[in-house]
Amino acid sequence: MGKLEGQVAVITGASGGIGAATARLFAREGARLALLDVAPVPEELQNLGTAHVVDVTDAGAVESATAKVVQDHGRLDILVSAAGILDEVPFLEMSPERFDRTIAVDLRGVFLAARFAAPHMVAAGGGRIINIASQLGIKGGTNLAHYVAAKAGVIGLTKALALELAPKGVLVNAIAPGPIVTPLIDGLSEEWKRSKSAELPLGRFGRPEEVAPTALLLAGSPDGDIYVGQTLGPNSGDVMP
Repeated sequence: MGKLEGQVAVITGASGGIGAATARLFAREGARLALLDVAPVPEELQNLGTAHVVDVTDAGAVESATAKVVQDHGRLDILVSAAGILDEVPFLEMSPERFDRTIAVDLRGVFLAARFAAPHMVAAGGGRIINIASQLGIKGGTNLAHYVAAKAGVIGLTKALALELAPKGVLVNAIAPGPIVTPLIDGLSEEWKRSKSAELPLGRFGRPEEVAPTALLLAGSPDGDIYVGQTLGPNSGDVMP
């Protein structure tokens, strides 16, 4: 039996990157998947579970999709919030609209997913919420103020939810990856990527399949049973708390 045999996992941002890698790993470990993304997920991923086109900034859409998952599967055990956007712009050139959009997807989307998943977990007596943050939310970064603010917010939100929900059996934690080779970094300049790679003790960016096992650790039992409000860092050595 797999580590997640029979459990139901919702994954946002499931069409690529960390979300897709986590979906593949969870499926191999026996989880039943509900894959949410703003665009249709690839056919290969659709075969791993049910697929839902959802904008994570839309409260009504997130609530409806979550209710549909529970209706279809009878339960909701795990939430992985991996939906996100990223681009590079100097702070002095950043428009309020660009800032607001990043906060909406990268922070509000995490809040909404947890807000509508958590009641089902509490009613069932337990669950796991895993929020994908970033090491930039810990250390900051140039030309990324909007993204840094959102990811720092995810880390703070994770701690707050962990304090409230752990007594109810729901464990909330975050993962703060370093730079990972995904479509998300397509919005960053080659100069930024070269400079960042040179800073890393490991000397390279990570791959999505190297982050997914951290989500499996937090989702599984007994592996993740005493992680509460933690931020784990598969980040090539970029941050050493």
